[in-house]
Amino acid sequence: MTSFLISAIALLILVLAFLLRPFFFANKKSETSRREMNTAIYREELDKLESDRTSGVVDSASYEQIHAEMRQRLFQDTNEADDLSVLRSPKKTMIGVGIFVVALSAVFYFLWGGAFQIAEQNSPNPMSQESVEKMVNEFAAKMEKDPENLQGWAMLARSYRILGRNADAAKAYARAGSFIDSDPQFLADYADALAANAGGKFAGKPLELINKALALDPNNLLALWLSGTASFDSQNYKAAVQTWERLAKQLPADSDEARALTASIAEARAKGGLAPASTPVISNKGVSGQVDISPQLKSNVKAGDTLMVIARKPGERMPVAVLRVAAGAFPISFVLNDSLSMSPTALISQLPEVSIEVRISKTGMAAPESGDLISEPQTIKVGTSNILLLVDKVRP
Repeated sequence: MTSFLISAIALLILVLAFLLRPFFFANKKSETSRREMNTAIYREELDKLESDRTSGVVDSASYEQIHAEMRQRLFQDTNEADDLSVLRSPKKTMIGVGIFVVALSAVFYFLWGGAFQIAEQNSPNPMSQESVEKMVNEFAAKMEKDPENLQGWAMLARSYRILGRNADAAKAYARAGSFIDSDPQFLADYADALAANAGGKFAGKPLELINKALALDPNNLLALWLSGTASFDSQNYKAAVQTWERLAKQLPADSDEARALTASIAEARAKGGLAPASTPVISNKGVSGQVDISPQLKSNVKAGDTLMVIARKPGERMPVAVLRVAAGAFPISFVLNDSLSMSPTALISQLPEVSIEVRISKTGMAAPESGDLISEPQTIKVGTSNILLLVDKVRP
């Protein structure tokens, strides 16, 4: 709002400057009056008349008559009040124009809306549940008139699923026919809708659709979840654990979904009397060395800053190991091994090499931020020691 008002005031000042420019920069040259102009014209005519008399074009009698008439007209024209244009009361004019422009701008502003009103008019109103339902119903009505549009029926089914109308979704998927036969996501979604309508039971067509989806895409997330759930419900806990563990490998280890899935796997193991997942043996194999900082950046490090040494599998963003320590006196020694791994299924000791870098953060947040002090990433063979990492850059 402040920036808008500043821009509006600046524009108003610019307009007034253009309008009032003649008053600020008045012409300093003296204007020629009409009296002076008439005198000059008659002088030229008298000179021409004299020339005509000398050359014999006009005789003496005519010359005297014309000369007398011209003197009389000259006296009449130059005897009138001079009409040289004079700018009267420029200050009043300037004030009047300024008040008029400001008042007109204010009227337009309040008549057509201020910045907040314009923003409110232009901002899209969030769609209500009723409006979404109306749109979906209108789409369904169009599909009834175009029953051969199989893709449209699949889209309508997905819309019903979003609205939680599983019965309508199952009917729409059925009418989508062959269009969904080669799409594992549609097949899994159809199976989920059928199972929901059957009170969570997967026997029959839902399980058939799940298996078909996994045959097309063995890593489809929804199909894997439903397949494990179907095995769990039928008390085939071993199959449930195996399926869910395949799913767990595709999820970020620190995500809510992964934590929920880990709890489900643990429950399946407990109910099936299966042994707990084996804990990987912690290996001391890793990388080690020292972190130093360039003299130019030492003054940038403050008390409370966090130093992070981060190891990643080359080409990937997810760290495999992270060391966090308070940024203190340099150089700082570090060791990265399996005890600092981010996931028990992704250990630094199992990698042939890692990309390693240093970041000094003011906030200690995991995500990089502007102003962080960083080092150049280095690709190091796992097992290497005496590495030197130099912090010599500021993240833009």
